[in-house]
Amino acid sequence: MTYSDMDERQDVSSGAVGGVAFSATLMVVIGSFSTIAGLASLLDEDFVVVSRHYAFDLDVTAWGWIHLVLGLAMAAVGVGLFANATWAGVVAIVLAGLIAIDYFFFIPYEPLWSVIVIALSVWVIWAVTQARASHT
Repeated sequence: MTYSDMDERQDVSSGAVGGVAFSATLMVVIGSFSTIAGLASLLDEDFVVVSRHYAFDLDVTAWGWIHLVLGLAMAAVGVGLFANATWAGVVAIVLAGLIAIDYFFFIPYEPLWSVIVIALSVWVIWAVTQARASHT
């Protein structure tokens, strides 16, 4: 069952539909930027300045792979939300949570961008859960 199938049987608020569309857009944008940041970290080790005395001291290459994989997945799930795929709603919630956790650990390296991505990820989770709640 897709979101469009549910639209035919129930009244769905335009805010919920718009929220999912905006969430899909945010997921594609966040995923694209994370993918670029991951590639930049993999291609140039000086891209990420590693701070000393941080509890979660990962290698720059590790951060690059984490951002690359999660970014590609995030963009793909955003496209799935645009396509009204049933699986995309649940996967979007889980993946937005993983991205938020990833960027929480990345705060010492890119504080402003990390906080922005965390806030947008929380918004994605909220919007998708509100749309799913309005379908039941």
